[in-house]
Amino acid sequence: MKITINDLFEIPSSVIYNPDVFSNTNKVVINSTLAKKNSIFFAIKGDKHDGHKFIEDAILTGAKTIVINKEYYKNIKSDNVVIVAVDDTTKAFGDLARIYRKKLNGAVIGITGSNGKTTTKDFVSTLLSEQFNVVKTEANNNNHIGVPLTIFNAKANTEILVLEEGTNHFGEIEYIASISLPDFALITNIGESHLEFLKNKEGVYKEKSALFSYTLLNGGKIFVNSDDPILKEKMKDFKNKVTYGFKGRPNVKGKILGITPDGKSKIEITMQDVKFSIDLPVLGQSNASNFLAAVAIALNLDLTVKEIKSAAKILIPAKGRLEAKPLKDMLLIDDTYNSNPESSKAAIELVAKIKLYKNKFLILGDMFELGRQSKKMHESLSEIIIKHNFNGVLLIGKAMKHLHNKLKKEKQITIYCKERTELSDLINKLDLSESVVLIKGSRGMKMEQFVKQIENGNK
Repeated sequence: MKITINDLFEIPSSVIYNPDVFSNTNKVVINSTLAKKNSIFFAIKGDKHDGHKFIEDAILTGAKTIVINKEYYKNIKSDNVVIVAVDDTTKAFGDLARIYRKKLNGAVIGITGSNGKTTTKDFVSTLLSEQFNVVKTEANNNNHIGVPLTIFNAKANTEILVLEEGTNHFGEIEYIASISLPDFALITNIGESHLEFLKNKEGVYKEKSALFSYTLLNGGKIFVNSDDPILKEKMKDFKNKVTYGFKGRPNVKGKILGITPDGKSKIEITMQDVKFSIDLPVLGQSNASNFLAAVAIALNLDLTVKEIKSAAKILIPAKGRLEAKPLKDMLLIDDTYNSNPESSKAAIELVAKIKLYKNKFLILGDMFELGRQSKKMHESLSEIIIKHNFNGVLLIGKAMKHLHNKLKKEKQITIYCKERTELSDLINKLDLSESVVLIKGSRGMKMEQFVKQIENGNK
């Protein structure tokens, strides 16, 4: 599991200077401060930073090979390092990751979807770690840079590589899948996410399904959420697939046996002659679906029920994703990592089902990247809010003004805050005792600041 000089020569457009000083390595970095002895440093030119400005720093910290755009070669004067000049360092980074991925003896699992892909990725990794040596996507490394970085984290003893693959523009999943070459692939669902660029659910499916296409081309297996109407319809003619869901007759069938007063699910799972039930330590039916997806993969990789039950006990939600935070005499649900219509409706429904606390509050910020459908999508949350009896609905953001107006027409009391200070002052005045409070909004809304505010006030 080393990168060789021949691998560097395989990068299209590469011209290599001082190849005789190259030593085989498995250290690849794009951050000069992370360069160690004998590292390969890729000078990536991004929106905010140009890695070419940090070449000397990378060499000082140990990098022995530098990959640069060809026009920068004249600025480098060193006979002690290997210089790989390419047309585009970002593309070359992906090309080398593909070469490295092909050296892996372990299986690659690719996971995408409009909602739940990070949590499902974490659940899959936790379950499979009972039997395998697993490497997974960390933090938000799910794009054209993050996926190659994760691939380079795999070592000779890696048996399973679990990759989260994200997108918001057409062509991104296809590019990432062409690098990761998955053996197994799962799409959690097709929802109304990134509509600014992907237009509609058909566009979302077109983009996400590239992961399935590449997996099947490689002779791999795909896992289909049969509860998702688009996936169910589009996938009916595909051969090498495993279906899972709570409805109908999928290969792996889930059944919600009950919801605890604090919003957790008891789930029964059946696959052929295997049948067992588990009390999940995480909130909501959406997490039950994420868990069912993970179990579908685990059972098909021959994990035992005992191993699955053991791993299920230590499941935790990803940070800011339906993260339950019990405080003094209240429950704070931190769902601030991101937001779209489906995940918002699921989170609101969850709050309504929690019986342990008598009061229920929603603090919602804008959902981004909905394009021309933004007004309609924000207004669509009104139906589920009106359906349930909330003690307070607090809204912030330009687009949430549409939801506020819609709710006012329906005689539903809401409070709209134009400024963050206004919302912050209002939170300080609220009596949140005996309450469950949901805070949710898209990444750019920085709703986690209000989570910290409530946490600090209820220690």
